[in-house]
Amino acid sequence: MLTISGFGIKLRVWNGHLEIEDGIGLERRHIRLSRVDFGARRIRRLVCISEDGYCTLSALKFLSDVGASFVLLTRLGKVLFVTGPSAPSDPRLRIAQVQALGNGTALTISKALIEAKLQGQENLTREKLEDTTVADIIAGFRARVASAENMDVLRGYEAIAAVRYFDALRDIPIFWPKSDLRKVPQHWRIFGTRASVLSGGPRLATNPPNAILNYCFALCESEARLALNALGLDPGIGYLHLPRAQSGFLRIGHHGTYSPGSRAMAISVGEHRTISPEGVFRAIERQLPSDDTLCEKLSSTAPVWGRLLAPWAEFVASELWRSVKSRILKSDRLLASRLTQAHRREVKGSEVPAVNLPATDHLCEVCGAKIRRHNSKRCAKCTKPVMSANFTAGRKAAQNPEHRAKMANTMRAHKQAIAAWNPADLPAWLDRDAYRTRILPALATVTPTQIVSALNVSWPYAKAIQSGRYTPHARHWEKLARLSKIIPSM
Repeated sequence: MLTISGFGIKLRVWNGHLEIEDGIGLERRHIRLSRVDFGARRIRRLVCISEDGYCTLSALKFLSDVGASFVLLTRLGKVLFVTGPSAPSDPRLRIAQVQALGNGTALTISKALIEAKLQGQENLTREKLEDTTVADIIAGFRARVASAENMDVLRGYEAIAAVRYFDALRDIPIFWPKSDLRKVPQHWRIFGTRASVLSGGPRLATNPPNAILNYCFALCESEARLALNALGLDPGIGYLHLPRAQSGFLRIGHHGTYSPGSRAMAISVGEHRTISPEGVFRAIERQLPSDDTLCEKLSSTAPVWGRLLAPWAEFVASELWRSVKSRILKSDRLLASRLTQAHRREVKGSEVPAVNLPATDHLCEVCGAKIRRHNSKRCAKCTKPVMSANFTAGRKAAQNPEHRAKMANTMRAHKQAIAAWNPADLPAWLDRDAYRTRILPALATVTPTQIVSALNVSWPYAKAIQSGRYTPHARHWEKLARLSKIIPSM
């Protein structure tokens, strides 16, 4: 994925290379790519978030020649223009697409897509949100989909399930770096409602998760258009939604696996603390500069949505083609599976690989810096003052009479164990040199927690034993030898 944004966008071909210029004001970026770069970097999408600039015809031809798609989005998240590799259109398939509302094929397709959408919502609510009540309600509507008599009934099931679904999402907490909490309004700390105060609906979102969701849906729509064009279908002929001006899109992306997947992405983003106020302010205003990490992170998910959509787009095309065969064609020729290569994989005996949702970054809860260890809550810089404060508090607590008495009892127990230990019980071969050369290297396969349990010592002392900084008393050597498998366990 390559995402460009800003003002004065320039996209042209010069000396056989694709030249790109984007950015805002003095923060400009110049990119020069050859045909080899597109193959080496595996660039398959060029997403432009702008309404100001130009793109030459030679640049569009360049992208077509290298097999890359071009997507133009407004700063409000609306898809303006999508171009990509397409297949020759079969007029019989287009005719079947138009006639599907009259012969029942559209109802069959819509039932399958809505059922998949409700199944995804049910799974997300049950597994991610752990709300079994709402999940059972959605499951009840999903069970009724198969018996829906017409589109109106189907739309009703979808609408009621969506209301309950978004009610379950309303109070999901959104985590922010602690250093930025003073910048964040109180109503931004939960998922909130899909209704924007500007539009009264999901458009023009005024809170972070819904702004992220709207942007993901724009990417989904662009991927859906590319998939439908590749299969020779018309994205402008829709079935489920009522026909209105500029809304006749065949929304297979929103009614298949996209909707739960996009919402899972938005929830996962919030739970893994990947939201920063600066990025969200730009996302909501849709003023996304080229170096905006949030924009680039979301745009990089487009190929994932494309792979999720591919089998559903092929399902729609195959259902339409089946209706053509039953009325016109006499052959059993299958429609080509250009997106997933399912027919070719079936002949070879392989399956279409599963698609995993993109992993989210794990950030420090204090400053928002990216950290690698997902089991850590803070980065190294923010951990130091916390560790220092904890160390000071521990030193003070250690001076209390209660804690000093506990330490005295522990030391007394160790002294008694040393006095009761007989050196003759130690194997003849197990001396200090054997401990250093055989047992200590083998302790690398043992965890400090196992050493704590075996020797009844503290975790820091166990770690020091494992690293070789401290040599434990000889009475512990045999236990460590058994723990490290030098001596077989009895």
